[in-house]
Amino acid sequence: MSFDQGYSYLFHILNTEILPPAIQVMIALSPVVLAALLMVIFRGLWVDYVRAKNFLSIKYCVVEIKLPKDTFKSPLAMEVFLTALHNTSDGTPYAQYWKGETRPWYSLELISIGGQVKFMMWMEERRKTNLVSALYSQYPDAEVRDVEDYAKSVHFDPATMKMWAAEFKFTKPNPYPIKTYVDYGLDKDPKEEFKVDPLLPLLEFLGSVGSNSQVWIQIPIIAHRNDQKLPGHIFKRGDLWKEEANKLINEILVRDPKTKTAGGEPDPETGYTKLPILSKGEQEIVASLERRISKYSFDTGIRALYVAKKDEFNAAFAVGGVVGSIKQFGAEGFNGFKPNGDKWLQKFDYPWQDFMNIRKNRQSRLALAAYKRRSFFYEPFKSPVLVMNVEELATIYHFPGSVSRTPTLERLPSKKAQAPSNLPI
Repeated sequence: MSFDQGYSYLFHILNTEILPPAIQVMIALSPVVLAALLMVIFRGLWVDYVRAKNFLSIKYCVVEIKLPKDTFKSPLAMEVFLTALHNTSDGTPYAQYWKGETRPWYSLELISIGGQVKFMMWMEERRKTNLVSALYSQYPDAEVRDVEDYAKSVHFDPATMKMWAAEFKFTKPNPYPIKTYVDYGLDKDPKEEFKVDPLLPLLEFLGSVGSNSQVWIQIPIIAHRNDQKLPGHIFKRGDLWKEEANKLINEILVRDPKTKTAGGEPDPETGYTKLPILSKGEQEIVASLERRISKYSFDTGIRALYVAKKDEFNAAFAVGGVVGSIKQFGAEGFNGFKPNGDKWLQKFDYPWQDFMNIRKNRQSRLALAAYKRRSFFYEPFKSPVLVMNVEELATIYHFPGSVSRTPTLERLPSKKAQAPSNLPI
């Protein structure tokens, strides 16, 4: 058989015996393939739709926490309270993809309205009972009361007011810890006159806000899950945050990540491997990292918003006050916070970049809408999250003791006391 004849025979077999059955199989499987493709393409849109529908059906509430005149508890009490809020359950697949259920999230808020400083919390109304119970278990002398959402009463009008808004990000990679209350020695419950509370500069700044100005600090939190895609793996998932933290610990200790033993050259005199000599600062960072990954963690964020009447707006005051106050949570070798220049009110250096402040006014409205909705982890205002454990969160949001002399931080005049058990009925 010649080459041409063999080629013709193979072509005939291909067209008569192989291709027709293959085409039939493709036609039979096409609905399944099409359904799979549509699921991949439109899955995200469907999930966003059912979640948005679910969010609209939920009732939300805001509570104000009034502190007793004397608060002697360390931020550890707030850490225990936050641990009670840690819930990683997203519900069943049916609840997630058909009803739009999500993990519960909360917002820890510290605000100043005309210089009056208040501690607030936002949540789903159905979760309020559990939250209040957990709060009273640690702060039995506090008073928790329902209030109207202060953010709803503010509507941005560029003709009469100005606004500055920002979201914050870490100054270093996420595994690095911030300087917590443990590093400040507040875990040892020192006497009030010896306390160094990193939250006090922020409280003092909020207390100095003018009568026609408002400053809001919002800290949305949702329980962190170990379901991130690991680099170098197609299907394997885990806690990328802890993986990076352990890698950083190993780098500082010069350890082999597989054997968890110290690396380096053996000592020629003894034959044993030389252990790394750490400075005091490195020891503190390693201790903070090990505490960080050993406690419950949350995906979180930090937002700040300053709004005032046009003639009283002072951007330097707001930016310097907010940014300067949260520097207390960072230090050399530790993590810290800085404004994320890619979010909300971006700076325009030249007038032609923003004709008649059209872009700036639009960004102000969006920033206010995101704050009002407390939307951070899901659409429509999804943002990059910061992973912090309960110790770090309790550092940036806790109830200060009497060491705080901020006059506009309203406290209860006296402690609550139960009635004597022997009163006549």
